[in-house]
Amino acid sequence: MIIRGGENISPREIEEVLLTLEEITDANVVGVPDSRYGEEVCAYVRLKPGASLNAEQMRERLHDRIARYKIPKYLRVVEQFPLTPSGKVQKFRLREMFAAEAARTDPAPAAG
Repeated sequence: MIIRGGENISPREIEEVLLTLEEITDANVVGVPDSRYGEEVCAYVRLKPGASLNAEQMRERLHDRIARYKIPKYLRVVEQFPLTPSGKVQKFRLREMFAAEAARTDPAPAAG
């Protein structure tokens, strides 16, 4: 369960809606830290061969399909998902991937 600004959001519900988009072959949704809302929605997707999709296109296409607060703020396209030996997606690893990316892109704190 993702808790965004006091709203409970089911990742599975968003994953099912994402799978209705023609470009997407597989989707996993996780909550990632956010200073304003506590958590934000991040969608990790695998695209069909030759397909392309950016975050803005995704948000536009989901606008009429799910509530606005459930639309993922972040979209990450991956070739494959981190899996357990039994083939289950390791969602904690997706959150770790997001955190590592955020750490690389955040500016260093100013020296004081």
